[in-house]
Amino acid sequence: MSLGIVFLSEVFGTAMLTLLGCGVVANVALRGTKGNNGGFLMVTWGWGVAVFAGVYVAAQSGAHLNPAVTLGLLANGKAEYAPGVAVDFASTLTYFGGELLGAFLGAVACWLAYKQHFDAEPEPASKLGVFSTGPAIRSTPWNLVTEVIGTFVLVFVILTFGGTPSGLGPLAVALLVVGIGVSLGGPTGYAINPARDLGPRIAHALLPIKGKGSSDWSYSWIPVVGPVIGGVLAGLVAASVPIVATAGG
Repeated sequence: MSLGIVFLSEVFGTAMLTLLGCGVVANVALRGTKGNNGGFLMVTWGWGVAVFAGVYVAAQSGAHLNPAVTLGLLANGKAEYAPGVAVDFASTLTYFGGELLGAFLGAVACWLAYKQHFDAEPEPASKLGVFSTGPAIRSTPWNLVTEVIGTFVLVFVILTFGGTPSGLGPLAVALLVVGIGVSLGGPTGYAINPARDLGPRIAHALLPIKGKGSSDWSYSWIPVVGPVIGGVLAGLVAASVPIVATAGG
């Protein structure tokens, strides 16, 4: 498989992920929507469905959709990221680039879909919350720990699924993301994906959103560094646990 196909697959898959994921947050958070005040459980299920759709769209490239997953596979010692895609420097950068661009484009599409509601929403924090995560209690070390743990769970369990998603794979990943959200999402909003947070945060900074306020760049490194650490740790630990290594092929 060419790296161009890998790139496009990750772009479209991650764009679908963030369009639907940011979209459910917009539906809950923004004034005057049909889903306004739908609650955190609605958000977690919306993100689960977003992952389900994104994995199917990007199945050809292995549907990483997340640099932490890519790094987890690298740290795990996999020879291929997907069938016919060798693990090397060029392919790693291709995944990263596709994931970040896709996350940005999906967030832009979400803004277009909810443009009038962004204009009507008076709270800058609600607008930023559509695009990126933020802590319930701001504490740098503990927010980082939460993101490390959540991403570790995501990547460690994915590595037990046994390779490129197929059959029930997308549903399994979707339900896993819902589970992480309802169990571990309370402290930080569970970014568990550097591209998912950084791409939309860049979109928030660049888009002409009325009364948008700050993009909270002082916090932005936590949902990047935390998932990177969690993904790498998951790959290393999974490689050393016989039952996981067997399940993952």
